[in-house]
Amino acid sequence: MKITVFGAGAWGTALASHAAAVHDVVLWGREAAGLAAIGASHENATYLPGVALSARLAVQADFERAAAHVDADPDGLLIVATPVSGLREMTRRLAARRAGLRMLWLCKGFEAVTNALPHQMVREELDAAGRLGDAMFGVLTGPSFAREVALGLPCALTVAGTSPLLADLAQQGFHHHAMRIYGSDDLVGAEVGGAVKNVLAIATGASDGLGLGLNARAALVTRGLAEMTRLGMALGGRVETFMGLAGVGDLILTATGDLSRNRKVGQQLAQGMTLEQILTDLGHVAEGVRCAQAVAALAAAHGVEMPITRAVCAVLFDGLPVADAVARLLQRDARDE
Repeated sequence: MKITVFGAGAWGTALASHAAAVHDVVLWGREAAGLAAIGASHENATYLPGVALSARLAVQADFERAAAHVDADPDGLLIVATPVSGLREMTRRLAARRAGLRMLWLCKGFEAVTNALPHQMVREELDAAGRLGDAMFGVLTGPSFAREVALGLPCALTVAGTSPLLADLAQQGFHHHAMRIYGSDDLVGAEVGGAVKNVLAIATGASDGLGLGLNARAALVTRGLAEMTRLGMALGGRVETFMGLAGVGDLILTATGDLSRNRKVGQQLAQGMTLEQILTDLGHVAEGVRCAQAVAALAAAHGVEMPITRAVCAVLFDGLPVADAVARLLQRDARDE
């Protein structure tokens, strides 16, 4: 099976290396020099330092050659591993090449300004290019730290897409060694879970940064899951999706794992650092910051109550001290669960 992964960040590199143990995989990135270093050393020193990548993994800096890698394979897959901000452009470039796209993306979040989910962006671009009718597309999501995947540690993910055949191809491509892939047709639910959990991880990190204890963490994760589910169902997702890997699974990992960038943002906010300082020091994308306002806006538009999300937005964008945000949540009236 031929697979091309577009995006040589941590997650794209880790997934490409995993797949390369079994399949013919090409990794594409924007930085030719960085790609050459990966090819020569079998290590992504920028994003996965010290992790040995599969010796079978090929790299390609030329976009057309990387995309053409899968053209002759009827089961070939294109994997887009850019942030949400790059998904629309990448879809447009791939749609311009050929019909019959078989595409998955790894990003989680909402598009700036439009608040569109990734599959809505992809659908718009494919439709504009006249490629929507024969395309198969979806998201590969779930609880997954890139470094652990690159090290070959166990991982379970969900592929949610427009066709059962696409799920079969994703399982063929990635369901081997220590990775399990479960299929779903709930694109909305899978994407909402992947986006909202990042916002909730900021809240949980802030709680831990204040030293509020494990009871508070459990309460935030549980009530956060309720917020995620309410919004997801309002947007058309199914409740069972939020009880699975793409919902509660991803939320638990991101809210409690020390490798979580979004959790780290919350911890450092609680320590008094400014958002600008945090993002500069982090050096990686923290999607929860980008999509917090989108989540709050969608919740307001659909009449969904999301007090934890509102508190995160107040801290991130209105300068509300973390301790004051916690006090507001604790002062809310009693209600039934």
